[in-house]
Amino acid sequence: MSNGAIEIANLLYRYAEFVDNGDFHGVEVLFKDARMKLHGHDEPQDSETTLAMLKSVVKIYPCGTPRTKHVVTNPIIDVDEAAGKATCRSYYTVLQATDTIPLQIVAAGRYHDRFERIDDSWRFVYRDYTLFDLQGNLDGHLQLG
Repeated sequence: MSNGAIEIANLLYRYAEFVDNGDFHGVEVLFKDARMKLHGHDEPQDSETTLAMLKSVVKIYPCGTPRTKHVVTNPIIDVDEAAGKATCRSYYTVLQATDTIPLQIVAAGRYHDRFERIDDSWRFVYRDYTLFDLQGNLDGHLQLG
């Protein structure tokens, strides 16, 4: 695996780690150069809009986390080192356990991401958040309604 591919895979895993730690500032830093495709929007949204939405719907527990584990798997990474551009398709599975909900899978889907090398570092520049394939019990994870 090329250095670019390793850096990109690490960005995927950092996102999962930040969300699971309730670190929305870390998520904001990862996606500061990105636009995101969201349900209900015709055009990709800027990172501020997307992060405001995440903060408003993800339940945070007294421990400071959403009590989740985002597992990112099957990354298919295509890197054009000369152009400083890359794409990645991956799967995600979200597990959750709370004081009242036993450990379970609450969501599964796919990420389609684009990256660019900016100031010698790979950065997210696009994420499609609409590829939500399987829904479990989201009552303990999201504030919908």
